[in-house]
Amino acid sequence: FLMSTLDQRITAFSKLGVFFKQFTAASVSSFRNTESHPPFFKDFSEALLQAQQQNPWFTLQNLTYACQQWAVSLEKNNLEKWLNGYRLKKTKNKRVAIIMAGNVPLVGFHDFLVVLVCGHTAIVKLSSKDKILLPVIAKFLISIEKSFTDKIIFTEEKLQNFDMLIATGSDNTARYFEYYFNNIPKIIRKNRNSVAVLTGKETPQQLEGLGDDIFRYFGLGCRNVFKLFIPKGYDLDLFFKAIYEQHSIIQNSKYANNYDYNKAVYLMSEFDFLDNGFLILKEDTANSSPLATVFYEYYDDLQGLKKRLYLLKNRIQCVVAKGVTENEVDFGCTQSPKLWDYADGIDTVDFLLKN
Repeated sequence: FLMSTLDQRITAFSKLGVFFKQFTAASVSSFRNTESHPPFFKDFSEALLQAQQQNPWFTLQNLTYACQQWAVSLEKNNLEKWLNGYRLKKTKNKRVAIIMAGNVPLVGFHDFLVVLVCGHTAIVKLSSKDKILLPVIAKFLISIEKSFTDKIIFTEEKLQNFDMLIATGSDNTARYFEYYFNNIPKIIRKNRNSVAVLTGKETPQQLEGLGDDIFRYFGLGCRNVFKLFIPKGYDLDLFFKAIYEQHSIIQNSKYANNYDYNKAVYLMSEFDFLDNGFLILKEDTANSSPLATVFYEYYDDLQGLKKRLYLLKNRIQCVVAKGVTENEVDFGCTQSPKLWDYADGIDTVDFLLKN
């Protein structure tokens, strides 16, 4: 085993952040027209185009958006600020299995980062929907920090010989993981959705930001807003007007199919709904809405709503609001989490330190 210090690992990931910064939709689309490229630029550009072909939900715009978000997160000052509060100097190497989801590009990257930066070995089971990018990223990291060579293992076989598990999946797969890995320290993440609380005092800019919280990655992520809580008498035209700039989303055939299907179901069932040609709004008490649909519900008073949100906290990933509840997320920011914004509120670094 080659050993590395925490500082070396932070440096490696900060260089990865600089690497990610190069990838925009324009630079990837045109990279074949240029003769010379920095190391790995060609490989990763090819991987992004391949990922787009393999999964039609992974548009080049969304793939490069994920790269740009990680470019910011992996700046050295962000990594140091995040890790400063932990005692990571003398961690004993453990083998940590990571079962990744594939609903949005690089959704499992944070777990991968945590395991490696803490000095452990990552045994990664990739989702079939997002299996192309991470192996190329791993090669880039190993080229910078040789100690990662033995610390990154990709497997398609049955997981075995590991000390801890981090798994992300549906409520159904969670039951399976709980049963099969019942005697191993683990984090198992289930279905979650995000909600937004409107008070009627939002600026047009905040409502435009909410459009991004709903539509980024086509609404496939747990940080996407699936539900609006609105005060009685709220004018939904304000919302529709602010999100209109997202209308080109309907040009994606997979999104359009979902929109058409749900609209047909609601029409045949004679449900009331509102519709602007690319999003369906339906009054509903459920927390999770189908794709291309957002549910809304009226509330009487904010105090009562706060209690309700507290009771639902194990089903909600983010609450988008301004001045309503603690740990709320600003409008337009759900898809730009900080390194310390842990999924499901479970501190993965702390988990690895304690087990």
